[in-house]
Amino acid sequence: MNIAIVGTGYVGLVSGTCFAEMGIDVTCVDIDQNKINKLLNGEIPIYEPGLDEMVKRNVDAGRLHFTTSLISCLDNVEVVFSAVGTPPDEDGSADLKYVLEVARTFGQHINKYTILVTKSTVPVGTAKKVKAAIQEELNKRGVQVEFEVASNPEFLKEGAAIKDFMSPDRVVVGVESERAQKVMTKLYRPFLTNNFRVYFMDIPSAEMTKYAANAMLATRISFMNDIANLCDLVGANVDMVRKGIGTDARIGSKFLYAGCGYGGSCFPKDVKALAHTAREYGYTMGVIEAVEAVNERQKGLVVQKLRRKLKSLKDKTIAVWGLSFKPETDDMREAPALVIIDQLIAEGAVVKVYDPVAMPECKRRIGDRVIYCKDMYEAVIDADAIALLTEWKVFRVPSWSVIKKVMKQPILIDGRNIYDKEEVISEGFDYSAIGK
Repeated sequence: MNIAIVGTGYVGLVSGTCFAEMGIDVTCVDIDQNKINKLLNGEIPIYEPGLDEMVKRNVDAGRLHFTTSLISCLDNVEVVFSAVGTPPDEDGSADLKYVLEVARTFGQHINKYTILVTKSTVPVGTAKKVKAAIQEELNKRGVQVEFEVASNPEFLKEGAAIKDFMSPDRVVVGVESERAQKVMTKLYRPFLTNNFRVYFMDIPSAEMTKYAANAMLATRISFMNDIANLCDLVGANVDMVRKGIGTDARIGSKFLYAGCGYGGSCFPKDVKALAHTAREYGYTMGVIEAVEAVNERQKGLVVQKLRRKLKSLKDKTIAVWGLSFKPETDDMREAPALVIIDQLIAEGAVVKVYDPVAMPECKRRIGDRVIYCKDMYEAVIDADAIALLTEWKVFRVPSWSVIKKVMKQPILIDGRNIYDKEEVISEGFDYSAIGK
């Protein structure tokens, strides 16, 4: 089976490589010639554990190809996946210009029955726009070529994307015909031989499922952060509360960890887009809009705690441990670290940073406004406080005695609640967390 995937960003490259791993012939397409050249030379533009080895293996096997031309492979594929970006507009809506560009190119050049599958996260109703754009191009050509559109949202977790794709807990596919369903079943069967968990549904429901899933997870995070903030005021421990409610089978324990807010390429963008879609239909999603408001407020909590400890942040040196929005990725999109660093610098602080993976991405985003350190210990030299923002494993068991000796003041703000409060205090640190 031959397929093409347009877009070699996170979703496109992981999806294409995993399909190739299962024996499917995959052509990954991107208009960025520089990115394609790097991929052809074995350079991976994103950080995802295990991806570089898998890309090399499938390129060497002749199953994974890279090109800048969708047109060159259209006649040889049965399915084209659209995995291009849908960045948020200023009003929070998803920008569909790249999705519609793919649709127009598809309509301008298909010559046989082909399915265009949207894998990008798009608002409900996008499939209708995609279908209309394709048909418009076919009408301009004066030809009749059978085609279909489908929706196949991704549910990949950065840092565990390969496992998620190769052993999915579910695959959601929105189709309009039995013919398209058969093609998509054939495509996904190798992944699900033991337990075939493809859920076919209408296209609007598939589009909505993606947004609803991310909005639910974001809601759990913001809910727990709200509870944590109240715990701080009333003297409760959010870790105990989390255990107490997480053992309830109706609730479960996942995504109930309090911290300094969520970030990444999905939750912030999708929560905004879902709220915007509702407003377009004259409806206000009160819960979803509150989720976003709580998250934005939460990102400022670390700075508030530092300000209370240090009185003034002017000329104070703050060591920031962790920059990416979560461990096992270099992704800093909407990362709390960006907001916190901006606030610290605005108040006159000197910021020293360390992250195992995201340092180049940080430098690309904010340049030399911070001091980049070679490890977590260099970052704390002469620091007035530490702010832990990403729960990388390397930060979990530091040598507190060494750290205390080189700091000006032994102040620690644990923005991810990864440390044992009593242990850190016994080491002589002034310790603050979220809700503890």
